Amino acid sequence: LLVDIAKELHVSVSKAGLLVSAYAMGVVIGGPVMTLLTLKFPRKQTLIGLICLFVIGNILCALSPSYPFLLAARLLTATCHGTFFGIASVVATQLVDSKHKTLAVALVFLGTTLANMLGVPIGTAEGFALGWRSTFWSIAALGSIAILGLFLGLPNNLPPTRAHAGNEFKVFQKPSVFIPLLLSALVNGGLFVVFTYITPLLMTVTHVPQHHITPILLILGAGLPIGTLLGGKLGDKALIPSLLTLFPLLLALLLGIHIFIPKEIPGVGVLFLWNMITFTIAPILQVMVVNNAAEAPNLASTFNQSAFNLGNAVGAWTGSILLAHQMNYIDLPLVSMFFIGTGWLLVLIYAKWVQQPAETA
Repeated sequence: LLVDIAKELHVSVSKAGLLVSAYAMGVVIGGPVMTLLTLKFPRKQTLIGLICLFVIGNILCALSPSYPFLLAARLLTATCHGTFFGIASVVATQLVDSKHKTLAVALVFLGTTLANMLGVPIGTAEGFALGWRSTFWSIAALGSIAILGLFLGLPNNLPPTRAHAGNEFKVFQKPSVFIPLLLSALVNGGLFVVFTYITPLLMTVTHVPQHHITPILLILGAGLPIGTLLGGKLGDKALIPSLLTLFPLLLALLLGIHIFIPKEIPGVGVLFLWNMITFTIAPILQVMVVNNAAEAPNLASTFNQSAFNLGNAVGAWTGSILLAHQMNYIDLPLVSMFFIGTGWLLVLIYAKWVQQPAETA
């Protein structure tokens, strides 16, 4: 929706892209702060309160009269995002036995991937047909349904965290925790360098007509739940060996996007595989963080969401800056390769000097 937002609010597409970065930075900063403020509150009530804030923020986005107002509303909405998913990941592990904790975390991510699979194309189509504001109204309505789902679906006896806030920060001194956090930032940075500008990329490089954008986004989204469930399975069996395979595969796919994107069918095919593999990596990294930060699960889990969204912000901002300096859309996948290549190097370091014996199996 960046193109339409840019037109109505009289800003460039690259400046509109900073709305993605602003939201992501709101998650990065607001998530840990909100987590610390809510450590002692019951988990069910906390999750419901966070979604209420999310709904209010999206209503303000829909009503935005100007770019600065929209930017502020996005920041407000973002403050609940990281905390919600951080707490939700921990709560999910509390609701299942020890053999299914990785799958439980993957299912939390599956909610996000299904939202992208359906929400991105449907929201894009709605925005094209009814205006970008209508999409924010729909998001607020879905958030209201989520409030009802949490109220009816979660048990009332979920306890608050007993950990002391100061003690939770100590866990980040462990390389087994902060390296996966860096990897999360790099993977999402590589994703959002390209995905933030997927519509103008398809329209200007692949020369896809506007009415083809929604079905293409739906096709791309279909790879997300496949990748997430695959990541959940791999996370239970072979964390580090999986990452050692997935990162070079992701590099090859990014090069493939650069080569094949001018042609619609092969270009969309490579984009599909790229989306799928990216979302295969995400739950594996979340599981690594939760497993290696057992003494501080809530804050560590939230910080991983912050790391993901720091990647979102840096990736979208990097794309914005490069496009403003006349980089072509077709070269964005090459920029993404820098993020993923750095991540692959970190995985190699982790595998050689950091990993625990249990992580190799």
